[in-house]
Amino acid sequence: MDTTNHSDLCFPQQANTSCRKPSSDGALFIILLSAECVLNVLLNLLVIISISYFRQLHTPTNLLLLSLAISDLLVGLVAVPGAIYVTISCWFLGDIACSLWNYMTFTVATSSVGNMVLISADRYMAICDPLHYNVNVTVRRIQCCVCLSWMAALLYSAIILNDQLGHPGMYNSCHGECVIGFEVYAGILDIVVSFVLALIIIITLYMRVFVVAVSQARAMRSHVTCVKLQHSAPFRAKSSELKAARTIGVLVLVFLVCFCPYYIVSLVADNEKFGSVMKYVLYLYDVNSCVNPLIYALFYPWFRKAVKHIVTLRILHPSSREANIL
Repeated sequence: MDTTNHSDLCFPQQANTSCRKPSSDGALFIILLSAECVLNVLLNLLVIISISYFRQLHTPTNLLLLSLAISDLLVGLVAVPGAIYVTISCWFLGDIACSLWNYMTFTVATSSVGNMVLISADRYMAICDPLHYNVNVTVRRIQCCVCLSWMAALLYSAIILNDQLGHPGMYNSCHGECVIGFEVYAGILDIVVSFVLALIIIITLYMRVFVVAVSQARAMRSHVTCVKLQHSAPFRAKSSELKAARTIGVLVLVFLVCFCPYYIVSLVADNEKFGSVMKYVLYLYDVNSCVNPLIYALFYPWFRKAVKHIVTLRILHPSSREANIL
């Protein structure tokens, strides 16, 4: 007669196939995840409300920042709560819910990469081709690009997670587990597209932006005569564009610092080592979604003014949409 104690199993009635309950030694990690989740939602909601509400902020670049804030918000609403759940509890929601959660999480991560590529391209156009920027980069075109980017992220994630979506639970080793998995070819495709290709595009565009911005800044300092400045101004990016390029450069750099470790670890570590550091590199990746609004607060005066309007409830005034935020 089997007298084994099954109290530490997720499904005691399925002792042979059940996972063990997660250990309770990760309390600090859970606290960090919870704090990040709350901070993420609050900060990104402020960004979304600010850019959506005030008419002065309806610019092409800000629409890209709005799309990035939405993907960051979804990290706080979908990815992080799910990560907390699987860390402290067995997965009792079923294999279909597990596959859908993994799909949504993967889509949000992919959309963040797409947003960063679009943001880098926007700064490249603004700095390297300022004469045609206002003509070629319009609000409507940016809206179309953002929609296409999200649609591409949904389709791309479906391709990568095709097996898991078609056969929910196929990568789970036991009942009560929820893991993300895909075939080798899908993993190679993801590394090439989401990591190598995206990294090359972002770094190439920003290297060009940096070179042009430095040369223009030197030219502006050297032309001290007002007449020369007036004649040369139309052929150079505005100083505000240069400042925006610097700020978004910080944004991109922080993104790469938080984004690269996941793929680097997955490339160089075997499965056992990768599993032991997985939660830390994923936590670093999720932290990026909280850092972005803090970067806006440090470098964008319009964001600080917008937040002041929101927290003091001045946005409830009928004419507040037209407030001077810039």
